[in-house]
Amino acid sequence: ALLALAGATPLVAQAHEEAAHGERAAVERAALDYLEGFYEGDEAKLRRGISPDVVKYGYFVPRDASTYTGEPMSFQQMLDYAERVKSTGRTAPADAPKEVEILDLLDQTAAVKVTAFWGSDYLQLAKVEGRWKILHVLWQSPPRG
Repeated sequence: ALLALAGATPLVAQAHEEAAHGERAAVERAALDYLEGFYEGDEAKLRRGISPDVVKYGYFVPRDASTYTGEPMSFQQMLDYAERVKSTGRTAPADAPKEVEILDLLDQTAAVKVTAFWGSDYLQLAKVEGRWKILHVLWQSPPRG
């Protein structure tokens, strides 16, 4: 019996590794939906990757200022932004940064850093009804200096 269990251990480990890889890919897809939704003006991607209950807050330095200003952004404002990008054709250039770094991944929650043309965003995700969704975003524009 012990020999049979010993033989099953690699199979269990392999199944766990495959499941973890699938979860990583799903978390990365949610983060890319976030970036691409803004870059391409694609509301469907934003809806797929972001919870309507999202809380987003960001810091940037306005052009006429020397200190950071903080500002919230609601889910509806995100969708409105995407609509403006689409309607004006002001999509991000093909070489715009689009980096996704998974900082932590558990079975129910994940933390991700994305780098975009507007700066760095820290995303907190949760698995909601079997899908990874962004629930919190904290971002800032690139540091001046």
